[in-house]
Amino acid sequence: MKAPRVPPMLSTIVQAGLVAVEGVTFGERAVCPFCEGPVSGYDTKKKVFAVIRENDRERTLSVTVKRFSCKSCGRISNADEPFYPGTRIGSPVIDLCLTLATMMPVNRTATWLDALDIIVDRTSCRQYVRTLAWPVPATALFGVSIPISVISLSTLAGGTGERGPVSGAEVLAACGFPSAGRAPLHRPLPEEREERDTEEEKEERHV
Repeated sequence: MKAPRVPPMLSTIVQAGLVAVEGVTFGERAVCPFCEGPVSGYDTKKKVFAVIRENDRERTLSVTVKRFSCKSCGRISNADEPFYPGTRIGSPVIDLCLTLATMMPVNRTATWLDALDIIVDRTSCRQYVRTLAWPVPATALFGVSIPISVISLSTLAGGTGERGPVSGAEVLAACGFPSAGRAPLHRPLPEEREERDTEEEKEERHV
């Protein structure tokens, strides 16, 4: 499959936004998401936010997420974080995958991400599009639809030299997360999924 021609500036903007999140700590949670009981600190863990290519080498961008124990039900929950439930990569990367998939077949989306120096395998792209297919706010940039979350993170990155690293609250706001429990806005109908799968199979056979 022929690699797409991606404007270098577009790749720079996208990566700058992702790199700005590296090392950020997310440590706030008001109440238990299961029973709304009071919570107390439990421990912290590192999570992979994105994997990018930098100078022909893979670079893993990680964040720190605090976990809390509920004093009422005893269940463990994470701090508000820029991750969709059940996923293992930052929401802006998934937003980018979903946005690109509105412009092209899913098997082509992974190729575009690779051209942007973002490493996400084709199988994961397909899974995100099939299970998390809700509308993502986006804008056109260099003729490509780019998620607002990615643009907002890039804007935050541009101001880090003046006021220091970005905060967890700023990242959450940029990613559109009022809380960690952000619900999907839309799930595709069975007919939509079947049409998309048929198109993907046709293109894969052609390739």
